[in-house]
Order: sequence, then C-alpha cells, then structure tokens
Amino acid sequence: MIMKRRYTMCLTAMVAITVGMACKKVIQVDLHEASSRVVIEGEITNVPGPYQVKITRSVPYSNDNTFPPVTGATVIVKDSINGISYAFDEVSPGIYSTNQFAGIPKHMYKLTVSADGEQYTAISTMPGTVHLDSVTFAVNTNFNGKKEINAVVNFQDPPGLGNCYQFIEYLDGKQVPNIFVFEDRLSDARYIEQALYNDSSYLQKGDTLSMKMYCIDKQIYDYFFSLAQIIGNNGGFQSASPANPNTNLTGGALGYFSAHTINEGRLIVY
Repeated sequence: MIMKRRYTMCLTAMVAITVGMACKKVIQVDLHEASSRVVIEGEITNVPGPYQVKITRSVPYSNDNTFPPVTGATVIVKDSINGISYAFDEVSPGIYSTNQFAGIPKHMYKLTVSADGEQYTAISTMPGTVHLDSVTFAVNTNFNGKKEINAVVNFQDPPGLGNCYQFIEYLDGKQVPNIFVFEDRLSDARYIEQALYNDSSYLQKGDTLSMKMYCIDKQIYDYFFSLAQIIGNNGGFQSASPANPNTNLTGGALGYFSAHTINEGRLIVY
C-alpha cells in the first residue's frame, strides 16, 4: 500500500464546511485587512442543485466571527460552453440560490456578482469525474505511541497532469475539521492509495465514516493549498504577517468560486 503523506495538506481549525445539495464553505479569509472587503463563497457541482453563493463582508481579524451579509446583489452563473445564464435569487440575507440546473463535467462556468456598485467575476472549469473506488483503513502508531486509524482513499488518476482532488470526512454524522487536497504532479496516471492523516481526530472501530471526494480545478487547489500554508496543519499561523489565500475572484473580492464533481461513500470503520 502506497502512503503519500507528503503530498496531502490538512487545513484545520479556521475552516468550516457544510456540505449537502447546496455545498458551501465558511472560511475566515481576511487575515490582515483593516478595511472591509467583499467575501464570496460559491460552488456548483455535477449533482443537481440547489446551489448557493454566499456574500458577506470581511471584518478585522481581531473582531469576532460575525460577517455582515451583502444584500441586494445580482448573482449570475453562465455556462460558457452552451451560453446559458442562470440567475440566483436571494433566499436570505447574503445567501443567493438557484435550482435551475445541474453542472456538467468539463464545462466552464463564469460567476458574475454585482454588489454595492462593484462587479466581481470568477471562472472555474468543472473537471471530468474520477470515481472513488473504495475507502480502506490503515493503522499507524503516532509520536506518542498511540495507535491511530486513518482512512485511505483508493482511486485511479487519469492520464495527464493537472488532476486535483479534495477529500472531506464525516465521522458519525459530524464533519472532521480537516480538509485534504491532493494533486497528481508526482502521481500522474497511477492508482492512488492515499492515507488521510488526522492531526486532531482519530477514527475508532465501529464509527460510521462518510467520505466525499471532489475533483477540483487547479485554481481551487491553489486556494486551499495557500490557505494551508497560512494557517498550518494545526490551525496556527506559520507567518507573523500572513497573506490572504490565492483566489480566482477578480475585482478585489476574497473567497472562491468552484465548479467540481462529487462522489462519496459511507462505511463502518474496521
């Protein structure tokens, strides 16, 4: 079994995810900005919606995690392949949603947000689907001599560099507060058996584990990879003056817009 731990990044503590038919991630990204900036968090997938785009304003890092919603915005996603545009309705303050369509793998999508007299855009191409063959488990001994169980994802990476993945674990219905991202730079076209190492949460026999696998584009991989560098694997800053993570949004907005595929599995830890 091949363990490629050095290519897996864990994003912890400051990252919270809610995943369902409308996938969203709530991320405190404004790490050192004194002035308020628009934060946009949006996703579409190959699973029929509804999809959501959340728009808030950043607050100084020393403030609490209360982010003012941006209301009255115009939110449109356009399929650049077939030319069809979809408008998102504001369903609650700062939350914009649609169930008009399902994302199509290998299609390019452009998000346009008009808010408070400014316009922000982002482009994301939904990769082709890569299937999660199975989830197995590996038992390791940590630095304290304690036995720990980690999930291992097994899948075939397709030929051609640039395939990027994200994995999210739910343990007994509760999300494990780590995000794992992986790229095939050194594993192109190989069969991948990738352990997902948890720094703060260990699986136990008999637990129910749900695993979600996203195929993401390179810009989204770069976003989460850069966030990993900022917060470190243990949730602490690695730099005394951290920068904001890379974003695919234009116009000075923070956050991200991602078009990605999803497949998932659910099993009992053994």
